[in-house]
Amino acid sequence: MPRFALRMSVFAIAIAAACSASSFAQAPAAPDTQLAFSHANQMVDIGGRRLNLYCSGSGTNTVIFDSPSGMGGWVWHAVQPEVAKHARACVFDRAGLGFSDPAERPNTSQNVVEDLHAALGKAGIAPPYVLVGNSFGGGNIQLFAYRYPSEVKGLVLVEAQHEDETDRMNVVSKGKLKEMSAMLTEYGKACEAQSKIGFVPGSELFTNCTGGFQPQFGRALNAAYLASLTSPAYWRARNAEEEAFETSNAQLRAARRPFGDLPLMVLTRGVSPYAIPGKPQSELNKAAEKENLAIHQEMAALSTRSTHRVVPGAGHVIQADKPQAVTKAVTDLLAQITP
Repeated sequence: MPRFALRMSVFAIAIAAACSASSFAQAPAAPDTQLAFSHANQMVDIGGRRLNLYCSGSGTNTVIFDSPSGMGGWVWHAVQPEVAKHARACVFDRAGLGFSDPAERPNTSQNVVEDLHAALGKAGIAPPYVLVGNSFGGGNIQLFAYRYPSEVKGLVLVEAQHEDETDRMNVVSKGKLKEMSAMLTEYGKACEAQSKIGFVPGSELFTNCTGGFQPQFGRALNAAYLASLTSPAYWRARNAEEEAFETSNAQLRAARRPFGDLPLMVLTRGVSPYAIPGKPQSELNKAAEKENLAIHQEMAALSTRSTHRVVPGAGHVIQADKPQAVTKAVTDLLAQITP
C-alpha cells in the first residue's frame, strides 16, 4: 500500500505506517501462487462496466475476500490459494482498483456491496458465502451480511472497519488521527496530480505514492501492482473511496444490529502500528491499542457464535504479516459450518 512519508508527529507517522507498504514487505510467498493475481481473470459485466473476479478451489461454500482501502485483490495472494485447498475461494477488485473498470460513483460500502452481489450473480457463483474482509473491506462485508443475510454463512473480520472507529480513535489520539487523515488526503491529491504527469521510477514521490518494489511479490505481480498505482484511474478511484469514507461509515451505522448466531471470527493485530521500534510504548499508544481491542471485542459480541483472536506479530494488515493466521481463521470457521 502507498507509503505516505509525511513530516508529522511521531504518533501520526506511526498511524500512517498501518497504511504503508511496510507490512507487505514482510510476507514471503511462492511465485507460482502469485501469477493469477498479476493479470485480469474473469471480467464480469455488471451493467456497462466490469469487475475482475478470480476464483479457485471447490466446495459447498464459497469464500469471498475484500481488501483494505485503496487496494486490489492481490493483497490476499498468500491466503486465497491456501483457503482454496478447502473451499471455493474468490478475490475481486473493487471498481477502479486492480483490474476492474472504473465507476462514475465512489466505492462507498453500499456501492461495493451492490457491485459484488451483481458480479457474483452474473458469474454464477451461488451462495452460501463466507465473507472475509480487512480494514475497509471488513466494513463492506459486514454490510453485505446485513443486506443479504440468507446468503451469508459466516464472517471473518480481519482488523475490520467499525462505523465509529474513526471518531473513537480520534478521541484517544487527542485529535492526531484526523490531523493525519487530512494530511494524507492532501498527499493523495498530490499523487493523483503526479500520476497525470507521470512518475519517475525511484523518485521520492514515486516511492511515497506506490511503496515501490514489493519484495514479497514476484516480477509479474510487481509489474501489475506498480502499473496500477501509477495510473490516474487508480488515484481517482482511491481518492474517491477515501473521500466517501464517512458515507460508508454512516451506511454501516444505519444497518448495525446483532448478527444472531452467525459464525464470526474477529482478528486483532498484536503489533501496534503506533509504536516506534526501539522506544517505550507511550501512554497515547497504549490508549489507542486498548480502544482498538475494545472495538473488536464489541464486534465479536454481536454474534453468539463468535471467536476473537489477537494475532501476535501482526500489524493492521494481518494477511501480509501472518497469512497463516488468517487462513486458519477461515478454515476453522468453515469447519463450524460444514456438516
